[in-house]
Amino acid sequence: MNATALADQYFALWNATDADRRAELIAENWTADATFQDPSFETTGPDELNKLVGAAQQMFPGLSFVRVGDIDEHHGYLRWTWHLQAEGQEPVAGGTDIVVLDADGKIQQLIGFHDFAPEH
Repeated sequence: MNATALADQYFALWNATDADRRAELIAENWTADATFQDPSFETTGPDELNKLVGAAQQMFPGLSFVRVGDIDEHHGYLRWTWHLQAEGQEPVAGGTDIVVLDADGKIQQLIGFHDFAPEH
């Protein structure tokens, strides 16, 4: 899978409201022991990741994650930028993710940085 297709699957995961669909996307694109870390959350494995995405959707109802700009890729690493926004509206949050791929091109680790986010 190329970088763009993997990023598309990643954002489809964050926007999928059905837990079973999220589980399918995780199984297809993440390793079984993959980790996700950003300033707010840290998870390991598919079940924790699926629960995290569901919780994030409850925190930000009506908003979607969208990729912004190009994807940088080298030596098994990807980097992309994203916004969290309602369609046609200004983003309420945004960030940059660094992705570490395994030898099969699946996500082994994702480290996220918030460029801007709502205050809680």
